[in-house]
Formats: sequence, C-alpha cells, structure tokens
Amino acid sequence: MMRILHRRGDGALDASLGADGIAGALADPRGLLWVDFLDEPRESCEAILQDTFQFHPLAIDDAIQESHVPKLDDWESYLYLVLHAVIFQPEADEPLSTLELDIFTGKNYIVTLHEQTIESLDRVWASCLRDERMGGKGAAHLLYHVVDELVAGHMPVVDAIDERVEGIEEEILSNAEPSTLQQVLRMKRVLMHLRRIVAPQREVLNKLARDEFAAIEGGSRVYFRDIYDHLVRLYDITEGMRDLAAGALDTYLSVINNRMNEVMKTFTLITTLFMPISFLTGFFGMNFFQPVASLVAWTGRPAFWILCGAVVLVPALMYVWLRRRRWV
Repeated sequence: MMRILHRRGDGALDASLGADGIAGALADPRGLLWVDFLDEPRESCEAILQDTFQFHPLAIDDAIQESHVPKLDDWESYLYLVLHAVIFQPEADEPLSTLELDIFTGKNYIVTLHEQTIESLDRVWASCLRDERMGGKGAAHLLYHVVDELVAGHMPVVDAIDERVEGIEEEILSNAEPSTLQQVLRMKRVLMHLRRIVAPQREVLNKLARDEFAAIEGGSRVYFRDIYDHLVRLYDITEGMRDLAAGALDTYLSVINNRMNEVMKTFTLITTLFMPISFLTGFFGMNFFQPVASLVAWTGRPAFWILCGAVVLVPALMYVWLRRRRWV
C-alpha cells in the first residue's frame, strides 16, 4: 500500500495525490511531500524511488531488500536512515520484536518504507492530516516528529520489561523453580536485543544532532539533540536492567544453593540422629552371642527393654547436644 500526503506551498493539504503526481509535487520547492510505502511490491517501489526520486541503487536496495541495524547514510542531497520500532510481548516465543523503518529525506520530501504497520508512524500521519501546521516547518521538522514518536514508543516497552524483571525477582525470593531460570535467561536475551537496537539508534541521533547535512537545516539539529538525550537515558536504563537481570540470575543460583544446603543439612541431621541406633542394632544383631549360661541376660526381656529405651533416648540426647553446639 502506498499513501501520499502533499502540503502545497500555499499551506493546503492534498491526501488524494496519485503516483503520477509525485514528480509535480517534488517540483514545488515550498511544498512538502510525504510518501509512505507499507509492504509495497518491490517493482512499484523501485520504479518510484529510482525514476522519480532518483535515489542511488545501493540505497534503494538497502531499503527494499535488506535488513539493517539502525544507521545513517549521507547521499549529499538526501539522507537515508534506518530506525527500529520495538514491541514487547512477554508470552511470545520471541518477547521483543522490532519493526524496521527505512527513511529517505531531502529538502522538501520524506519517504518512508516498512513491511508492517508502525503505530507511531500512523500517529504522525494522522497528526499531519489533523493539523496543517505539522508540515509547515519543512522536511527536517517532519522527520523530527517521526523519529521522536518512534523513540517515545520505546519507553512503554522499557517500563514493561522493568516490571517483568521485578516480578521475576519476587518470584525467585518466594518460590524459585526451574521455570524461573528460563524466565531470567529470556529477559537477559530481551535486554541484549534491546541494547543492540538502542545503542546504534543513539549514534544515528548523535550524528543528526551534531553533524552538518545538506538535507537538514541548522536550526533543526537542536530537536534531534533532544531525542538523542532521550536515547541516552534509555540506554542507561537498559544497562541498569541488564545488571538487574544478571543480579537476578545470581540470586536464583544463591537461593537454589541455599535450598540444597538446607536439604543436605536435614539429611545430615537424620543420619547423625540415627547413627547411634545403627551402632546399637548392628552390635546386638551380630550372631557371636550365644545364650549360654553366662550370657543369658543379653537375650532376656530386661535387655530388650533397655535397648528399646536406648533407641528412643539416644537420638533425643543427640538432638539436644547438636542444638547446644548450634549446628541445628
């Protein structure tokens, strides 16, 4: 699907422009043209991008066919950017997914390409239709709104991940199970993935904020600097959550080790308590005692009751002795 929005030099909006009217809109130096491709076939995209906008074939191939991490290429008269929106679904096989957005921007136009619907981009489009002033400050300012809305969508994802990590920490302390370890490792992978998106995106905004480009007016760089500050904070938050996830893994291992120590302690206590009984039953159960005249007492009823008393009394005395030594 292709949609076109043209703000003419007199300030009027035209959202009904067809593909055959793109060249005329580009010829208006005071106007602003936004062409958005959503999962458009390669042939139709390539024809417009190459013949009408005259973008370089390498940039077109990058935008249509290949997937990239966030980056910025300067082609003198226009810029090519790759940015990513993020989606967090805790119960999915891959909790964190990204939506690539390819952007071409020049003096009086912006071209966006994406394979899936990006909510932040739709919100900017709706704002442009609702408010004619959105495109009044040029393509660089419109690019700022697109990037700002895209980056703003990162914060709810970061908050959701942070809440998930805190829930895992509470679960570890209350009832650590093998499934809890899987959740910790999933969150570590999610945060690693998020870091691989935020870090290069931060560098892209740093270039937009500090470097000089023909397609970006000098007065617009301050807006991109504001987005860069947001990404720096997002990166710091992400790094902090990575530390929390690593700490959660260490906590899980400590809880499991403590639980194992308690189990071994219980088993050791049981073994210690029954050790004297084992000795007594082993000693009196040997067959070298014979009921001859001098040893008849060993097999009589009094000996039996004495042994029973020892079986009951010795573990109790052993337990008292262990408590006094603070071993239990």
